[in-house]
Amino acid sequence: MKADPRVDTYLAEAEPFARPVLRRLRKLVRQGCPAAAETLKWNSPAYVLGKKILLITPSFKAHCRCVFWSSVVQKLIQKELGKAERGLELLGRITGVADLPPDRLLLRFIRAAAGLAAPGAKPDPRNAAPVRRAPRPPTDLAAALKSNAAAARTFANFSPNCRREYVGWITEAKRPETRAKRLATTVLWLAEGKRQNWKYERSARV
Repeated sequence: MKADPRVDTYLAEAEPFARPVLRRLRKLVRQGCPAAAETLKWNSPAYVLGKKILLITPSFKAHCRCVFWSSVVQKLIQKELGKAERGLELLGRITGVADLPPDRLLLRFIRAAAGLAAPGAKPDPRNAAPVRRAPRPPTDLAAALKSNAAAARTFANFSPNCRREYVGWITEAKRPETRAKRLATTVLWLAEGKRQNWKYERSARV
């Protein structure tokens, strides 16, 4: 695998708990897809094949993430791990090596991602995501947007997928207090023009 010295620096400067996690993931990518290359995306270690992202491994002050980019691989992870979460939440907040799935599963996910990213690979039409319209905001979000013009303008100008991220984040809250907190945060972030996953689009040193 083509190494990137910036990734070495990132791992060396990561929080102590994160270093063995990031090294384990790096080792597994090297094993599962030797043709991959290291780089930084949004200031976080990323592993790519050609121009396609396989996975990104951002590190924060108290946890790490392991984010597979392909929606097909995300569905595979949901199936294998029995997860109801989506996207960034699939592997949860990783605070140590013990939080990672077994190596055999991670290798399977990495190889699946590599297979989909390989030159000439054609996506399986059975796994194609259906075309979905922009979601309607739930009643509480719609009411909150009416009281904040800046947030409403941002939400209206966002792509359907960006709107879906916010709606899903709010509606998936299991407790009323959690939903209320997410709703307030949503309005604040929208007023500032931010996507729901804006933290992953800037420095991971937050």
